[in-house]
Amino acid sequence: MSIDIDRESGSGAPLFPAWVGSLLLLILFLGGWEAYVRLFNVSRLVLPPPSDVIMKWMEFLGTASVWYHTGVTAWETLLGFILASLLGVGLGILLGKMPRLERMLNPFVIATQVVPKVALVPLFVVWFGFGMTSKVVIATILAFFPILLNTVLGIKSVDRGHVEVMESINATRLQRLTQLDLPSSLPYILTGMEVGVVLSIIGAVVGEYLGGSVGLGNLAVKEMNSYNTTALFAVIIHLSVLGFAFYAAVVGVRKYLIPWHGSSV
Repeated sequence: MSIDIDRESGSGAPLFPAWVGSLLLLILFLGGWEAYVRLFNVSRLVLPPPSDVIMKWMEFLGTASVWYHTGVTAWETLLGFILASLLGVGLGILLGKMPRLERMLNPFVIATQVVPKVALVPLFVVWFGFGMTSKVVIATILAFFPILLNTVLGIKSVDRGHVEVMESINATRLQRLTQLDLPSSLPYILTGMEVGVVLSIIGAVVGEYLGGSVGLGNLAVKEMNSYNTTALFAVIIHLSVLGFAFYAAVVGVRKYLIPWHGSSV
């Protein structure tokens, strides 16, 4: 969330950058949290003060085992996201170009989409074991659908006038795909990827929660079982930073590939 405060002169220019407003809101939130815990003497087991959580997180950053768990979760997320992107964009292009096939598969896509994916995690553990494969599969499935649906929407939203121009110059299907369909669909595809990368890290962590021996999800379970709430909050902060890093990477790709588009501003 960002805050833009106009100058009193009415020029419309922001008084300070949006990130300063976000930082002020964060400081206000943490200050309120700290004050609530200390003024009402809330048990550290229920809600530790943010100062303790931040100190614990800083302690985490100096621990080799935390970076090992971070590397495992990051690798599972990255693999799941790459597989979901390849499958989602590939199948999305196919369905977008073949409306009849899309209508045939649409009921199955919807049926698969509405199934609670977390409920399938135990099944994936049975099929693929407790290793990395089951987590990558879960991350892939969670990230797949938003990428697929946005790609289909992007392909179907290509301007009809541009299509007619390509047809008038007898462009081949490959030329139309590479020079019109994909460039025009990039804003949609990248929007799907922004959602997908967040769901991918959620899938990896949920898999580690329910059937893993390494990774940040498994580390969170260990801290929860030992009733170390402060450490559990520190793991959550660490996960949030990791998720933000993945999201920022996709946003950076968007700004690089389509700087002309309004969504990149």
